[in-house]
Amino acid sequence: MNVTITPTLLHGSVTPPPSKSQAHRLLLAAALADGTSALANVAFSQDIQATVRCLEALGAAVRQEGDRLAVTGLAGQTVSGKELPELDCGESGSTLRFLIPVALAVRGGGVFTGHGRLMERPQEPYFDIFREKGISYEQQDGTLTVKGQLTSGVYTLPGNVSSQFVTGLLYALPLLPGDSEIHLTTPLESADYVYMTMDALAQFGVAVEYDGERIFRVPGNQTGHPAAMTVEADWSNAAFWYAAAYLDSKLDIRGLNYQSAQGDACIGRLYWTLAKPGEAEIDVSGCPDLVPPLAAMAALRGVGQVTRLVNAARLRIKESDRLATVTEVLTALGAEVEEHADHLVITGKDSLPGGVTVSGHNDHRIAMMAAIAATNCAAPVTITGAECVRKSYPSFWDEYVRLGGQITVSE
Repeated sequence: MNVTITPTLLHGSVTPPPSKSQAHRLLLAAALADGTSALANVAFSQDIQATVRCLEALGAAVRQEGDRLAVTGLAGQTVSGKELPELDCGESGSTLRFLIPVALAVRGGGVFTGHGRLMERPQEPYFDIFREKGISYEQQDGTLTVKGQLTSGVYTLPGNVSSQFVTGLLYALPLLPGDSEIHLTTPLESADYVYMTMDALAQFGVAVEYDGERIFRVPGNQTGHPAAMTVEADWSNAAFWYAAAYLDSKLDIRGLNYQSAQGDACIGRLYWTLAKPGEAEIDVSGCPDLVPPLAAMAALRGVGQVTRLVNAARLRIKESDRLATVTEVLTALGAEVEEHADHLVITGKDSLPGGVTVSGHNDHRIAMMAAIAATNCAAPVTITGAECVRKSYPSFWDEYVRLGGQITVSE
């Protein structure tokens, strides 16, 4: 699907969709708990559908009623059998990395597949553990097969690769018979995502201790209790509406929890950082998903205003190489963006010429970035592959039109 945008500012009130990050975590906690849990305000994006599909393959029961889910968990039980479960993770990195250790804990392994660039994304921190613990793994032809049994003990991980590896272990280790620890060899990046994981586990009665630096202590033999939870609105997607507001659209962004554990809630603070004149440097190591909306804001920050988005190397292993695709798309629109190995330098302008066709790069955040930047272009902008927003925000284009955006859809 291709979308052609006739530039115009947006106006009205908008409530971002439910948090994908929180929904992943609550779903997994519920699936490993005893009894039936109720989750409300769930948006069935492609990533959440992937997690539901995989949890069912592991033996949980999930029943959908509108935006609500009833999840009957495994009660910490393990299921043995000769056949490993087949787990189609779609394009969801969270689904894949969260469930690799969980599948080992509850089913003795699994056969993982995915789409897009998912199976190219690195899993080396897990592989290092597997080699140490005697767990077999094989990765070929877009399929990862892992087989073996996790045992309680000490697990060593780098903290600066992805917090998703820590999260996966935090779900799996409480199921094991003995106590375990996770030791980080480097400082933890994206720490807020781990705090969100710990908060989700705590809601289901699973205890984890963190010393705030390098060590997690995880008691074994834990079975979560059922819970009733409502998924918060998503700060990661709210950031695009913040960017639109920064670019002079008149938006009232509603439904957000300002005390949220979601790391991307920092967009409110970063909005004001970019509103101040002068050179700005933003460390995005803890909020990498904010780079596309921040880049759109920086590109239109005003003539000569320089913004540096630093510590961003991990964006190269997202749905696209986001340092490259942010640069490509914004440059095509007329922005001044310099791409470096681990950061971007963006020199602002008052407006962009537009009048071009850009690719969404099968990356929901790149397509949404282009759509928001287009509101300040002088000529229409066409985004190819615009359906990729379904990965996290299926209603994005409907909301864009409801807020006054002018689009023409073609195949």
